[in-house]
Amino acid sequence: MSPAGDVHVPEEFQRALRSLRDLRVRADVSLHEIPAPTRVAPYALALTGELAGHGAHATDAASGRFVVLYDPAGQEVWQGRFRAVTMVRAPLERDLVRDPLLSEVAWTWLREALVSAGAGSRAHGGTVTRVISESFGSLADTPEADEIEIRASWSPTTPDLAPHVHAWAHLMGSVAGRPALPEGVTPLRARRAGSGS
Repeated sequence: MSPAGDVHVPEEFQRALRSLRDLRVRADVSLHEIPAPTRVAPYALALTGELAGHGAHATDAASGRFVVLYDPAGQEVWQGRFRAVTMVRAPLERDLVRDPLLSEVAWTWLREALVSAGAGSRAHGGTVTRVISESFGSLADTPEADEIEIRASWSPTTPDLAPHVHAWAHLMGSVAGRPALPEGVTPLRARRAGSGS
């Protein structure tokens, strides 16, 4: 994992990178490092994540992006030197997408994920977007492609970023209807778009 910006990397950001060196999240989430943005902060790291589908529906159940930004001088709006910027997206059944409480519940999933992971944070902000796609004409037989997207950012209170990535992976599971379970417990198949259940 390498930072964006110049060759000299501040020790605090190096510690943040080391906290992710041997990171293991839930077994059904795969992580990949991608090029980090270079304009928002002097140093950054970016990951993508996919929560694997299962059974006959092997497409990803959820996907997302996790970016950590670091500015040694701090940024007032961040209330610190670190900022986590995340996105999680997952297909949902139409009745769930249309639920008027979905956005509020989805934001609660994020807050619960941070608390359960022990991810100390402040200055939270974000949006929950519900997408309802309807096809017409020659595309009328196209399956529904409704989804939810959560974009959120917060400021970690320490350079230990592992709990924040765990919270993000936990959020992917919640959005996909597959919250983390104790080892050895098998979940029931969640009702999601295209599941046929």
